[in-house]
Amino acid sequence: MKLFHLVLWRMSLALMVILTVWAGLFYMAVMEEVNDEVDDSLEDYAEALIIRSLSGETLPASSNGSNNQYYLYEVSKAYAEAYPHITYRDEDVYITEKGEKEPARVLMIIFQTDDGSYRELVVYTPTIEKLDLQCAILGWIIFLYVFLLLVIIVINAWVYKWNMRPLYVLLEWLDNYRLGHKNDPLENTTKITEFSRLNEAAIEAARRNEYLYEQQKIFIGNASHEMQTPLAICRNRLELLMEEENLTEHQLEELMKTHQTLENLSRMNRSLLLLCKIENGQFANVHRIALNDLLERYISDYREVYAYRNIGLDMEVKGVFYVDMDDSLASVLVTNLLKNAFVHNIDSGKILITVTADSFCISNTGGHELDGQRIFERFYQSHKKEGSTGLGLALVDTICKSNRLRVVYRYSDGMHQFEINHQND
Repeated sequence: MKLFHLVLWRMSLALMVILTVWAGLFYMAVMEEVNDEVDDSLEDYAEALIIRSLSGETLPASSNGSNNQYYLYEVSKAYAEAYPHITYRDEDVYITEKGEKEPARVLMIIFQTDDGSYRELVVYTPTIEKLDLQCAILGWIIFLYVFLLLVIIVINAWVYKWNMRPLYVLLEWLDNYRLGHKNDPLENTTKITEFSRLNEAAIEAARRNEYLYEQQKIFIGNASHEMQTPLAICRNRLELLMEEENLTEHQLEELMKTHQTLENLSRMNRSLLLLCKIENGQFANVHRIALNDLLERYISDYREVYAYRNIGLDMEVKGVFYVDMDDSLASVLVTNLLKNAFVHNIDSGKILITVTADSFCISNTGGHELDGQRIFERFYQSHKKEGSTGLGLALVDTICKSNRLRVVYRYSDGMHQFEINHQND
């Protein structure tokens, strides 16, 4: 969830709770004030009636044209002692003047006369429709809530977008940042202290990563280069030992295994050195190449190798696929794909090469589908194959990325497919 949505959701929830509580308190305050005013009016009217009753004066008619009405009747001592002497309540009463029932506020007073008898005075007056008041308040609360929510959303979006702009600029720069490539400098001037410190931390982290990346490339390149000589010396010495006539069959077999291991190590070392050179941009002799010509040249050499395992090879040309790259890199790209199709094929399998003006695809029979997310990682091999260093497809991927190409892996109808096409801008 985005920060903006999270803040807006929490603010809306808090506002809903606050407005709901406020609406309840507002309603209770309004009703308290209304009841207080009505109760004062009823008390004054009841007091005047009691005074006139105790003084023996004639009481006004129970319905005298005003909204106030009353009933006065005598009650027993037991009744007077059982109920409170002053009681307020709300109920629907019949208004004689209007000939209908309406909500009213009722005051009940029990008092004692001079002769010791007890009387109950019931005074009531019409009051407001509380249900109507509740609906009116609820309607205005909903209107107020929607209005405030919309205003808060607009203001919050504007404030958030304006104040968080440096963060989004930094995020965009980080998204576009590529280690080992030429990146645009971060231009994110801001007066906000936290964002300024975040910019500095991001720039410093990028600088450290670039330094470590360069050091790693230099180390790999130097190490690979320096290892070539001792590896060659070791292979030569083993070859000299293998020419000795007094070696037993077991000793010769062990020497051959050791020589093969050194050969694999030397091949892996050369691949690492080549990767380092590609990433360092040391292949600058770029010109237009037709991969069809390269494919036809190497296919004629590979047919004999494929025939050794009875692997069939078919090539379908529908156009000329041109690339802009160094000759040596183009050769490495083609030979690695051809070799991969052989090493990871099955006996009596087949290889199909399809070339169009937009792409070329090499397909080969094989086992189950490979992990498309990891297949181009260095040294990754789903199944160890003899003669494979685990760097072939990593080289293919690196060459493609450095020359604005894209390699795509698919598995269809029991065939592993590696397609090279131009990378879209």
